[in-house]
Amino acid sequence: MLTLFYETRAMNTRVIVDRMIVLALVIAGWELCSLHFGTIWFSSPLRVLYRFGEEIRSGDLFFQASYTLKAALYGSLLGGIPAALLPFVLRRHPVAGAILDPYFVGGYGVPKLALAPLFILWFGVDIAPKVALVASIVSFLVFFSTTAGVNAVNAQYVSVARVFGANERDIARHIVWPGAIPYAFAGFRVAAPYAIGAAVVGELISSNRGLGFMVQSGATDFDTTLVFVSLVTLTIIVVVVNLLIGLLERWLLRWRPPQRHLAARVAGT
Repeated sequence: MLTLFYETRAMNTRVIVDRMIVLALVIAGWELCSLHFGTIWFSSPLRVLYRFGEEIRSGDLFFQASYTLKAALYGSLLGGIPAALLPFVLRRHPVAGAILDPYFVGGYGVPKLALAPLFILWFGVDIAPKVALVASIVSFLVFFSTTAGVNAVNAQYVSVARVFGANERDIARHIVWPGAIPYAFAGFRVAAPYAIGAAVVGELISSNRGLGFMVQSGATDFDTTLVFVSLVTLTIIVVVVNLLIGLLERWLLRWRPPQRHLAARVAGT
């Protein structure tokens, strides 16, 4: 067990070091592009860092980022929560699921960017159309991921539970839900970057606030430094949000044995 602990710690350290090396290479490549093409086309990392600090001190970056995050959060909740619950409902009504399945597939295939003008027409130019655009993207990703989890539940577990007198509520609570909820979290983790990206796209189309508005303003004024500040901020937000979802998943599913330790125990036996 002690050996496994040291091996895990060494591997985590190696991963962190490798990530820092990759980051250094990305920054070096960025600086080379800035030197070769000029700061008009590629703002240098130092310029971006300095501007990043200026935007933070002025409070404008927090204001714009909070608007984008608000649209992404509201849209994720509005579209993700019903989409995560619907597969559990359809599991008990397979005929309805079979009827609705082609419509879900067709809706998923519709380019969501094409819906943005309609959302603006229906909901105006404030935050509502961005929320609707985010919800339309997140809902399908979470739905199909959760549906895969519901369908992946071992049928033998369900049969054994019924033999011992478990009703549908008990089966859903103790077998289906624990088995499918990791898939739902996986859907949210996949959908998180799309949610933030959809909010930014909505802001690019029509908005006077948000990180998308900052990108649009920088591009209009040929201020590539501001554009890169917005992009770096978006990258940081996506990484942090993904990390928070992962921490929430581990906290809610802390009853599960760690997969690495479990595999080691099985190999040892």
